[in-house]
Amino acid sequence: MLVVAALGGNALLRRGEPLTAEAQRANVKIAAESLAEIIRAGHQLVVTHGNGPQVGLLALQGAAYKPDEAYPLDVLGAETEGMIGYIIEQELENALDHNRPVATLLTQVLVDKNDPAFSNPTKFVGPVYEREEAETKAEAAGWHIAQDGDKWRRVVPSPKPLEIPDMRVLQLLLEQGVVVICAGGGGIPILRRENGSMIGIEAVIDKDAASALLASQLGADALLLLTDVDAIYRDFGKDTAAPIHKLTLDEARKLDLPAGSMGPKMDAACNFAESGGISGIGRLEDALDILKLRAGTCVAS
Repeated sequence: MLVVAALGGNALLRRGEPLTAEAQRANVKIAAESLAEIIRAGHQLVVTHGNGPQVGLLALQGAAYKPDEAYPLDVLGAETEGMIGYIIEQELENALDHNRPVATLLTQVLVDKNDPAFSNPTKFVGPVYEREEAETKAEAAGWHIAQDGDKWRRVVPSPKPLEIPDMRVLQLLLEQGVVVICAGGGGIPILRRENGSMIGIEAVIDKDAASALLASQLGADALLLLTDVDAIYRDFGKDTAAPIHKLTLDEARKLDLPAGSMGPKMDAACNFAESGGISGIGRLEDALDILKLRAGTCVAS
């Protein structure tokens, strides 16, 4: 099977941990062991990952420069693809005893300049703050901010991914048996100009939405959306809460899930399942069991 595995933020940085290279590597090492199980079971693997904390941190560092010298979000997204991809690539090679080629591909993703997301920023990036500190930083830097749990964070536009121009390169790598890490942080957001050329734009694409598009365009058999929750729950947070292990597309579409957490994951799962594949949502450490339908939540048409 061809499997696309999307690593949630917990695979890189658990909430409350310092945003250091050491902390990220320790988490990625755990993720790599789980991903290696999929490969050892005989499956082809493509890995995607988030970048919200990392791209926000780079943007903060850039604020130390003059306003016209700061790098835009598309360039910062490319930086995080290289930075995070390097760590995942190295730890995955180590977990596989260096007997499989692994490569990181900087991945451009086409969006629409008229996407309503550009006037309604919703994507969390960077560290969390107390409300007063977040408001002070927002006023100074011209940010949009929103509440994230009991904290506050910067939010940026998150347009819908439409096309992956680098698909041909990705397919060539897969034909050669390469384990590919790509579309990190949802990919690098770009626009197509009237003359056909491409140019980056200030945004951060949702990683799960980009992963679903990638899996569909590759003709993958399965999409795994890996996080720190063991399954989708009915009545989550109530005494009657219970895990849901299997959903049809109609059942999945009817669920009312939080927009800031499981909502985007379920949307992505449904979008991919519509193409005929199987989507699984669950814990990173259960990746192979989710693929075998023994854990997590499965969404299928």
